[in-house]
Amino acid sequence: MKAVSYMVPVVMLLLSFLYNNNPFVVKEEAQQAFQLLNTIRSNPERYYKELHLNSKLKITQTPLRWNDTLARVAEAKALDMAKRNYFEHVNPDGLGINYFINQSGYTLNTDWLKDKKENFFESIGSGHDSGTDAIKAMIIDAEDAGMGHRDHVLGIGDWDASLHDIGIGFVKCDGSKYQSYICVIIARHNW
Repeated sequence: MKAVSYMVPVVMLLLSFLYNNNPFVVKEEAQQAFQLLNTIRSNPERYYKELHLNSKLKITQTPLRWNDTLARVAEAKALDMAKRNYFEHVNPDGLGINYFINQSGYTLNTDWLKDKKENFFESIGSGHDSGTDAIKAMIIDAEDAGMGHRDHVLGIGDWDASLHDIGIGFVKCDGSKYQSYICVIIARHNW
């Protein structure tokens, strides 16, 4: 019986090496997702068939600008989802991305944009092999919904077209519900 009681911790330790539950940020995937998104926005005709885009959509061709502050917020959100094993716009503490953007120093001057539970700037995805796969899924999946992530990332509509700063966080993990999490934040500084 003593041998069994010693073996259990040893087996658990060995299994912990096989099952990595420590999520990690993959900046290269975030950058590739950013590049693809700007490519799609600058030449949407090239992607009509692959991404099931309607040629009548008014996709903004204004390029997005990488913002390190928004990227840090996006990375923190993706890591939080992986570590705490949830997939929602509002975290388990009841806080949305608007709150975290403001806390980062990226100012959203209008009071209604500072609501702690609101999200006007975030698109999230999970379970994708890469950042580019996640961006494509956000665009394709929105076709049925008619709005949401697709409109946000492609700048469709007056609100989304007015946003031009971007930060992306892409996280890989084995010990969470999904193998990956992505957070895409597109916003505009100082309304």
